[in-house]
Amino acid sequence: MGILGKIFTWWDGATIGTLLWSSRNGEHVGTDAQGNKYYRSKSDKITTTEGYERRWVIYAGNNDASNVPGEWHGWLHHSYDGVPESHLPPPRIWEVDYTPNATGTNGAYLPQGALDRGGKRARATGDYEAWSPDA
Repeated sequence: MGILGKIFTWWDGATIGTLLWSSRNGEHVGTDAQGNKYYRSKSDKITTTEGYERRWVIYAGNNDASNVPGEWHGWLHHSYDGVPESHLPPPRIWEVDYTPNATGTNGAYLPQGALDRGGKRARATGDYEAWSPDA
């Protein structure tokens, strides 16, 4: 994406205005495994309506909230004050790496009978009886 794309688009990373505002008014706090960068306001004057310091994320790639790991989500929403690295338990053996949300893409899950898979579904087995208002 060229310079014009960075000026006018918001769906594929931050615009130039957001990057400039973040570098001027924000303090870089950390970066997650996907490359998303997290900031908090440098000034006490920049707060939310509830009076908390403003915290935000600059996505690496598409602006998709499902790209934010749970520990950073908690930090963004003021569940705790310290950066997530100080609150993380050791990784469990059953934890898997992040996979992006595939809804609306060719990789999306399509169950049997979905119209995009041809709309064929298994025939009823006779264990279902339709409701009737007269019964």
